Amino acid sequence: MTTTTVNVHEAKTQLSQLLQRMSLGEEVVIAKAEKPIARLVPFAPAPRPRVAGSAQGQIWIAPDFDAPLPEDVLEAFES
Repeated sequence: MTTTTVNVHEAKTQLSQLLQRMSLGEEVVIAKAEKPIARLVPFAPAPRPRVAGSAQGQIWIAPDFDAPLPEDVLEAFES
């Protein structure tokens, strides 16, 4: 990834071009007095909140799901 550093004045006058370069994968850092103060990054929408119980009725768990494994299967894992 290529990084370009621009000063605040250049960022103000070339914002559209900098946004285009950023959208193509280039990292753009804005500096003031040669000290980085900001970085342009693509916008990522916030993930939708998870809802507890939204898969209710879609998953089945056997009553013996936590029962010990049969000896032959256990031996296969341990060998």
